[in-house]
Amino acid sequence: MTCGKIVSHWATGRWPILLALPVVIAASFGIVGTSPAQQEPPAAKPPAQKPAAPKPATAPAAPAPAAAAGAAQPNLLGQFGDWGAYTATPGGKKICFVLAKPASSSTSPPNRPRDPTYMFVSSRPAEKVKDEVSIIFGYGLKPNADASIEVAGANYAMYTQADGAWVKNAAEEPRLVETMRKGQDLKVKGTSAKGTASTDIYSLKGLVQALDRVGQECR
Repeated sequence: MTCGKIVSHWATGRWPILLALPVVIAASFGIVGTSPAQQEPPAAKPPAQKPAAPKPATAPAAPAPAAAAGAAQPNLLGQFGDWGAYTATPGGKKICFVLAKPASSSTSPPNRPRDPTYMFVSSRPAEKVKDEVSIIFGYGLKPNADASIEVAGANYAMYTQADGAWVKNAAEEPRLVETMRKGQDLKVKGTSAKGTASTDIYSLKGLVQALDRVGQECR
């Protein structure tokens, strides 16, 4: 697979898994988009929210080898239904994650073009991060607009930046992931910078097995 965008550094703290992980995956899966890791920090957000990711910057004109950025290629531990289980070591720090592509997607207005979109549940043992949910939307998201996850009748707001999103209230993530383990599918909604609304349906088939597998790898 062709390298897409490559992370050039590893951020610390709980929330920035979105900065590094999807970029690492992008390097293997050829996802095109703007990397939040290459951006400058905006104004601080309230403590209850995860800090805002930096502002977009121009993506590299050409792919660079993963080794040059210190980001190891992800290692597939196994495919479980619709979810793959992976490990990677960007910046020398081990992370474990599961990811899936939507089972179906739609936009309003219809048939608007998008880059590939993915959902992640990630763990970073060195920084005591476990089961962090993030999404690559495949387009630049509307500034200052939340995205959302709907599952089992509950709605979880997601903070957005560039083409990514993560759960606004980190305290809700354990309940969200537990609900995902018991569910059949979930719905993700977002709005692009151009005003296009998207709805992605993710199958949860295989999620339990995938999470259990990465749980063995990243204790």
